Amino acid sequence: MTIESRPPFSLSGFLGQDVLPRKPWGMMRWSHSGLTRPSRVVETAVSSVSLPVDPSVSNGRVFRVLSYNIQVGIDTRRYGEYLTQGWKHLLPNPKRLPNLNRIAKLLADYDLVGLQEVDAGGLRSGFLDQTEYLAYRAGFPYWHVQVNRNLGPFGRPSNGLLSRFCPRILKDVRLPGRIPGRGALLAEFAVSDGGALAVCSIHLALGAKARLRQLDFLADLLAGYRYTIVLGDFNCGAHTPPLDHFRDLLDLHAPCCEAMSFPSWRPRRRIDHILVSGFIQILDSAVLPHAFSDHLPVTMRCALPLGVRLLSGLAS
Repeated sequence: MTIESRPPFSLSGFLGQDVLPRKPWGMMRWSHSGLTRPSRVVETAVSSVSLPVDPSVSNGRVFRVLSYNIQVGIDTRRYGEYLTQGWKHLLPNPKRLPNLNRIAKLLADYDLVGLQEVDAGGLRSGFLDQTEYLAYRAGFPYWHVQVNRNLGPFGRPSNGLLSRFCPRILKDVRLPGRIPGRGALLAEFAVSDGGALAVCSIHLALGAKARLRQLDFLADLLAGYRYTIVLGDFNCGAHTPPLDHFRDLLDLHAPCCEAMSFPSWRPRRRIDHILVSGFIQILDSAVLPHAFSDHLPVTMRCALPLGVRLLSGLAS
């Protein structure tokens, strides 16, 4: 899969305004993945691209990670709004774009970002690819969107991955389940010791049996990596038996932070996680009090071992 440059574009119509400025923007992207049905892995290489070095990129050893279920840009504030504002999941809403701008401002402080419940362009989002828009607004040179379901003209529910480092391999993963439409994005980054960092962004099923199958599938997929980060909306607590088993299989560790992430207006459940392998040091972690969705964003600052760093893939 070749990284390709995209010309500047603007969108109007339902949004009623030009969304992106009409000027060269130098963004690079990985191409769309399509629908996810039977479980499988599609692996493709990512070619290197010369870009100016971004001074905000971490030094490659210490980097900042964030996971966020953005609920297609809807800032739900109470349970009743799932009913009274459910139309926002199908139809455009003028408040969505300002909320995406607030989310983008938050994302700009991080190096690797996993997004869940983003729309890849439908009526409800004004035919805006939200992953691409957030990558542009937050200054990320690399991004990928994985369409999990196609709702026709109404929307294209997706996962997104944003990065300040150029991955060498991207794997599109279709997770198993009785109801299709769950996926994972696995990006593999070159590491200076000759190994690889695997960053896997996921959104697991609501049902316990389906989650168990998906975690077993992911454990097989990620086996063999020395450096691993798994992040996303797991739809289960950090210390439930299936997730404990998954962590044991891959020697993954959760941060000590016990803050809840859902629902955002009165958090009572800890279902959004960032897990890292034992060779990665957790420096700090947090659940941020930014209620731009029905979930709160979870963050981590972590480090590779001394003398080891990510190779950014960017030329000076």
